[in-house]
Amino acid sequence: MFAVIKTGGRQYRVVPDDVLEVGKIEGEVGTIVQLSEVLMVGGDTPVLGLPTVAGATVAVEVLDHKRGPKVIAFKKRRRKNSKRKRGYRDEITVLRISEILTDGAKPTKGPRPKREKVVKEADKEADAA
Repeated sequence: MFAVIKTGGRQYRVVPDDVLEVGKIEGEVGTIVQLSEVLMVGGDTPVLGLPTVAGATVAVEVLDHKRGPKVIAFKKRRRKNSKRKRGYRDEITVLRISEILTDGAKPTKGPRPKREKVVKEADKEADAA
């Protein structure tokens, strides 16, 4: 099963366990957020929305908030001794698709537990020495 969602003015085709970067979405890291703008739900019997599918949502887990790559806007007017340099970085949210919900269902899966760092025995011996 897949879905086509719209967020931040862009459309994404998603399946469960996909990880994608979208424009900033409100939500704490490690929480489940529901995206309600579902344009299409695909599978055995695809459902197209007019413009959105009624009762369909996509539950996503917020993995991280970060900033995108630096974009430089440089304008120069030749022979005028005039130039302007501006730059910006987009705010990005990294999401993991947990499940695609239809008919107004509530999310059943919670956020995944974080993996703890494994310390190797060689590192323990080096720290002890």
